[in-house]
Amino acid sequence: MRYAILHNGTPHFFLLSYELDSMRVQNLLCIPDFAITESALEKRNPLASTARRAGWVGCNILLDRIPSDARISIVKENYPTPPSDVRRAYKRLKPLASLKLEKRGWTLDVLNAIGTLGKTEFGLPEIYAFEQSLLKLHPKNYHVRDKIRQQLQVLRDLDILEFLGGGSYKLRT
Repeated sequence: MRYAILHNGTPHFFLLSYELDSMRVQNLLCIPDFAITESALEKRNPLASTARRAGWVGCNILLDRIPSDARISIVKENYPTPPSDVRRAYKRLKPLASLKLEKRGWTLDVLNAIGTLGKTEFGLPEIYAFEQSLLKLHPKNYHVRDKIRQQLQVLRDLDILEFLGGGSYKLRT
């Protein structure tokens, strides 16, 4: 999976949950290929020496490290999302695909931190509160606050955020 991410070979993911008895779709999410970054991966233990593929190492994809904006609902709680809403949500995030992988990882991690706030307007101090968790995801970067500000500018330039002035921002919908 890491290789696929590094070589732009990540597939789109569709996550489905359904009622077993009726086979009725409860939820269907689309996660675009460009929304999966290395920071969303968790390495698993190698397979046992007795396994057919002994030593093979897989991974888990940690959904909480993928921005909620990048988890696009197609069906939510048994009800289909209007196609125009699905297309709008995808189109809003599509500019992220044009970013180089190294930059995209940081940008998505900052967007995920913004989504964790649970509100559309926020200030720099609220995002700075994620400094330690971002440092854990990117341990080789010693200027995390500078990088956060840079990524907020990237999100602004991609028209995902609006800069309100005085260190305040607003998510565009």
